[in-house]
Formats: sequence, structure tokens, C-alpha cells
Amino acid sequence: MADREDTARLLGRVPLFADLSERDLAELAQVAVPRSYEPGQSVFREGDSGDTCYVVREGCVRVTRRHSDGRVITLAELRPGEMFGELAMFGGETRSASVEALEPTRALAILSRDLRRIIAQHPDIAVKMLEALANRLRDANERLARQSFQTVAGRVASALLSQVKARSDGDEAERGIVIEATQAEIAQLAGASRESASRFLAKLERAGLITTGRGRVVVHEPESLRNYIY
Repeated sequence: MADREDTARLLGRVPLFADLSERDLAELAQVAVPRSYEPGQSVFREGDSGDTCYVVREGCVRVTRRHSDGRVITLAELRPGEMFGELAMFGGETRSASVEALEPTRALAILSRDLRRIIAQHPDIAVKMLEALANRLRDANERLARQSFQTVAGRVASALLSQVKARSDGDEAERGIVIEATQAEIAQLAGASRESASRFLAKLERAGLITTGRGRVVVHEPESLRNYIY
């Protein structure tokens, strides 16, 4: 019972469900199935069929798409309280992106039929869902535009800044932010090759702006990264 109450409270923090009554949240919590993923484990892959959406409970997942030239492009990183897989709401759709866990992650899986029932009872949720999808599409378009027109230096610096923001409550002036990511993962975030991203990271390290280690990057001067974004 306590776990179900915790689930209902988590769902109540999801913007999509924020206006639901305690009774509705309890009903949704009853059909939400817990899932666990290890770092690097796939939740689903681009092109898969699926009828389930997910809410991140703990940890972090990465949403990616494969470019026609073979590059893997990161579209988003999602953390507790964020939802993904909503397009499964629409029958016959295949997954438009791949999602994998970046760290030990717990999530809630909700079948589309259960979510559709809630939406039928609360049509305003459909409007919120459209707004959330539009915002995510806008963010993805901006990221793709940066990766198309920015230099490698600008893309890597932007990727590092976004990671700083995610780990420091938006205070980009904070120093000594630890980013748990390999250089290959930073390159993927930036939409760059590992070799070109590593060369730029080495340049930043020589300048004293970051320190790289095994599976981590420490950003000492986040604001100085902006000098490389143009």
C-alpha cells in the first residue's frame, strides 16, 4: 500500500497528471508497472512497436536517433518525473527514437489503453500532452540545428553546459560540476565524432576549464564555455 501511495505521489508531480484528483492518481498508480534498468540497458529501440509510455522514477535515460550518415544523435536526457514513449498512444506507431538508461534507473510503465481511459475522463490531459510533445519537438529541433550549423567546439561546449545545468539546479556559475560521462558519450551528446570531441576536450583541459578522468568530466569554469559557442 505504501509503495502504491508513493507511486501516486510521483505521478502527481508529472505535469501531465498534476490536476488529477487523489482518487484518479490512485487509480493510475494501480495500473503503473514498476520497471528497472541498468546503465546502458535499452528501454526500447527506434523502429520497435510499442503500446507503453514511461515515467522516470529514479535515475536518468537518454533519448537518441540514428542519423542517415550513421551518427547517433542525442535528443534529450530525462530525469525523475519526466515521461517518454507518449507516441505509443497512437495506434500502429513504431518507436520514433531509442531510449536507454544512463545510470541505474527505475521507471513506471503505463499501457496506452490505461492512459487513454484517463484521457477520456479528463480531456485537458490531451492538451497538456500536446504541449509537452511540442516543447520536446522544439528542443529537439534546436539541438539538431546546433549540431548542423555549429562547429564541433560549439557543439561540445553546448553539450557540457547542458549537463552542468542539469546537475546544478540551473546555476551555471557553480564551479566544479562533475559530469558522469565518457568522452564517447559527450561526443554523442554533441553529435560529433569521438576523435574530434576528444581533441576539443583536451584543449579545454589545457586551458584549465575542465578535468577529464575515467568516465567523468569535471567542469571548473562553466561560464567560460560560452566563449566557444558561436
